[in-house]
Amino acid sequence: MRILLETLLVLSFNICLVATLVHGSDERKPYIVYMGELASSSQTTSMVIQSHNNLLESAIGDATLARKSKIHSYGKSFNGFAAKLLPHEVKKLSEERGVISVFPSTKRKLHTTRSWDFLGMPETTTKRNYRTESNIIVGVLDSGIWMDCPSFSDKGYGPAPAKWRGQCVKGANFTGCNNKVIGAKYYNLEDAAGEETPSPVDNDGHGTHTSSTIAGVSVKDASLYGLARGTARGGVPSSRIAMYKVCWSVACADSDILAGFDDAIADGVDVISISIGGASRDYFNDPIAIGSFHAAKRGILTSCSAGNDGPDTLTVQNVAPWIMTVAASGIDRQFKTVVKLGNGRRIPGLAVNTFSPKKHMYPLTDGAHSINTSADFFGNGSACDYGTLSRDKVKGKIVYCQGNNGQDFTIGELGGVGTIMTLDSFVDTAFTPYIPGTYALPKDGNKISQYINSTKKPMAVIQKTRTVSIDAPFVASFSSRGPQLVSRNILKPDIAAPGLDILAAYSKQTTITGYPTDDRRAVFNIISGTSMACPHATAAAAYVKTFHPNWSPAAIKSAMMTTATPMKIKDKTAELGSGAGQIDPVQAVDPGLVYDLSMSSYIRFLCKEGYNGTTIALLFGGKRRYNCSDFRPARGTDGLNYPTMQLHLQNPNSTVSAIFHRTVTHVGQGSAMYKVNVVSPKGLSVRVNPSSLSFSAPQQKRSFSVVIKGKSLPKGTQFLSALLEWNDFQKHSVRSNILVYKPDILPY
Repeated sequence: MRILLETLLVLSFNICLVATLVHGSDERKPYIVYMGELASSSQTTSMVIQSHNNLLESAIGDATLARKSKIHSYGKSFNGFAAKLLPHEVKKLSEERGVISVFPSTKRKLHTTRSWDFLGMPETTTKRNYRTESNIIVGVLDSGIWMDCPSFSDKGYGPAPAKWRGQCVKGANFTGCNNKVIGAKYYNLEDAAGEETPSPVDNDGHGTHTSSTIAGVSVKDASLYGLARGTARGGVPSSRIAMYKVCWSVACADSDILAGFDDAIADGVDVISISIGGASRDYFNDPIAIGSFHAAKRGILTSCSAGNDGPDTLTVQNVAPWIMTVAASGIDRQFKTVVKLGNGRRIPGLAVNTFSPKKHMYPLTDGAHSINTSADFFGNGSACDYGTLSRDKVKGKIVYCQGNNGQDFTIGELGGVGTIMTLDSFVDTAFTPYIPGTYALPKDGNKISQYINSTKKPMAVIQKTRTVSIDAPFVASFSSRGPQLVSRNILKPDIAAPGLDILAAYSKQTTITGYPTDDRRAVFNIISGTSMACPHATAAAAYVKTFHPNWSPAAIKSAMMTTATPMKIKDKTAELGSGAGQIDPVQAVDPGLVYDLSMSSYIRFLCKEGYNGTTIALLFGGKRRYNCSDFRPARGTDGLNYPTMQLHLQNPNSTVSAIFHRTVTHVGQGSAMYKVNVVSPKGLSVRVNPSSLSFSAPQQKRSFSVVIKGKSLPKGTQFLSALLEWNDFQKHSVRSNILVYKPDILPY
């Protein structure tokens, strides 16, 4: 089983790569020295590099060692460099006037059809601005791209847009780009490629999948061995793709990610998509937050995956307010794989099982009856742990194993013909087994055990997967939940998009499970994760931008959030994991009102968050001196004109008291009148002043305040949610979610 690149549940390995340079008894380790905005537009790249070299030489004290320690200079879109440093050098550089932060370059992981129809964008009837869409360039930071997929055909495309300033780098198994995929580069600053040959080619499948979800052309009769058959296409199929390969089979290095951002911004992309994550950190010690900040300054929206650590709370990643943080939702389709027992009983299961049975029935056993009694082993035989089972007892049989820890591969290597595993988490996710297999609930697994133990010759057959319809949308079980850990009064994730069992293009450089001995290679694959959700939201943002090319990233994000579809099915943490709801791209084109944000708004927010004038001056560049006292203070509980509202109570017994100040811009036609409607639970008062907003012309702004009051949350209640809605009683309903939560909220 390949627990989806995505379902390798995204870990941030806070382990620095061991450097090869040694000074005394200490090992040099890779760090990123972040210096904010470029000093001036007149500063050449060579001047930027020389300033980095001088700074590094001053810190190290030896010119030769400084040159060897230098990894990379960032100087196209922002200022900084990567180098292998010792602790005392880190301290010295951190104290330099022109340095904002010095932080370790850690290793991150990737967060690994029908979905666009489900989102209300059918292929033939969706309104499009084709000429504008063809000039949209989407920058994707990922694992590379497989150019031989039909999704990346450039038939009918003209040359790249004139604004494009990027490159196409050739390499192993990658002969070049075309007029659809107009750019491709790879980054290997810390030798993260390992044994892989440096090239933009996708040896993993992840980058190909995300890219085609965003902008793949229509491919009829696409499927994975007949499953999910239909027309595969991206949300903005006429747009162009630029791939920045920052991930390898080992991990995605922070220094490579930042280099990808540096190039993408300078190359002229319109939107950036990055399905990569790591543990939440201070914004300017986080390469994704840094890169997306500089992208936002240049009018580029960055869409990021929220992480795959759900359903635990407090796990959401990529939480900077200038990022669009995307959770994963399920669509109205599920892959059912049934086991039929010899007694006629049918056991339901979930899987993407591409195999059709060759026999009516097969011998059935379980791990407990297949233990290798002649060998010492460490592990749980009932769970079919590696090394615990006997080949003679497994060969030619279907084996029932407790849990789901890659037993399909173990059983396959021992000659088994099928595996039944159990899911006690991620019960909505269909994994792809290495051999014929399915995943049953533990209660159904008990029925299989009872049958095996009560039958002399137990038999079973695993049927090929079939597609069934289900109610949707809902938050995927694996999708990371809030509240976030950095800015406690900003609600994250922002929004949800389909990320469960998504069919999209794939790379034939790998197998559909990722196991090298699997002989199934395909140009389409079905995988799950917030990695799959992020490109759906990216494409939706690009789609909105084709109608409103001059809208700011904040306006586009607001339009998507305030028009989102509420979750149809809610579990006990749904409000913590779905943000504003599931994207509705068509509605987002005409949101009525938007909550816009300027860069000065972010300055006031950062001042409220505790950043000083020196840091802000470096972030924004130029000769101006910044002092937080020179700016109008950020108002209210959160200090930001955000489309949602969140209150973090200071202690478990705190009473509820907050005020949020908001300003909306009328982006509809002509004059308009909006009236407010609030839905709140008992014990939570939400008062809006004024209760109506009148606009005489487009682009007018109106402000209002939201006062929230209430007693302390009852024992056993971890959070309360409410909804604020501005309605013009014609076609616009502008929704804002409100969340109040205790500081001692516990993982579920």
